[in-house]
Amino acid sequence: MMNSKMATKLKNPSKNLNPNWAQLQEKLKSSGSKHHFSVHSSKPDEESERNLLGKRKERSDEDSQASKPHPLIPTSLDCSLTSVVAMDCEMVGVSSTRNKSALARVTLVNSWGNVLYDEYVRPLDHIVDFRTEISGIRPRDLKLAKKFNLVQNKVAEMIHGRILVGHALRNDLKALLLSHLKKDIRDTSEYAPFLKDGRSRSLKNLAAQFLNVEIQNGEHCPVEDARAAMLLYQKNRKQWERSAKDFIRLKEKQKKRKPKKKKLNDAAEG
Repeated sequence: MMNSKMATKLKNPSKNLNPNWAQLQEKLKSSGSKHHFSVHSSKPDEESERNLLGKRKERSDEDSQASKPHPLIPTSLDCSLTSVVAMDCEMVGVSSTRNKSALARVTLVNSWGNVLYDEYVRPLDHIVDFRTEISGIRPRDLKLAKKFNLVQNKVAEMIHGRILVGHALRNDLKALLLSHLKKDIRDTSEYAPFLKDGRSRSLKNLAAQFLNVEIQNGEHCPVEDARAAMLLYQKNRKQWERSAKDFIRLKEKQKKRKPKKKKLNDAAEG
């Protein structure tokens, strides 16, 4: 008798459910049926597929952006002294009016962007303004800084006979009390395609437009700035070198013409 009752219960389990539980089940069924789509309708499947593909595309775009290397990170471990080097310097204020600049840091990178030389420099004059918000230089940085003449000699040795790249290099060379052959200078502040209405633009502006990279957001980093200048040169190297050669040829022609004019003037005076 017991066995037959157990069998009946198993066949009709709904009869044994708590009334509240059965009521809840009915509600769930009715609410589920409202969101049920017809088997013959493909819209829900299409929409879900589009959503899924959209999410995948977003993820793939994010992944591709993340996988792209930063333009200013060197792509080679080559740290050799190449035929082309880029230089950038940071200055501090040394006059009572704080408008006179003195060298406080100098950086040289090779054509790959790898650092060749990066030294803090002890200025010859007393520092009155570290210009930290721009230069990034702090008093602690100059505690073990090298003497100016040692740095000057090392930089002169490294850039000699090489193409020198940089932005507003006249300022850096002036701070180093050095000169460099005009024909070997590639200055991003003077290159014609980089000018706007005949005026030079900031390195920050050039990097944003031509390299799609942000630099100098706050304190300047000479390593980053030198790399940006080098990359700007490398991307325009062929055309830049062609125009540099044309400029040299023009100067040579002008030099050849000048002595002839002198001789004609001397003959006229005689």
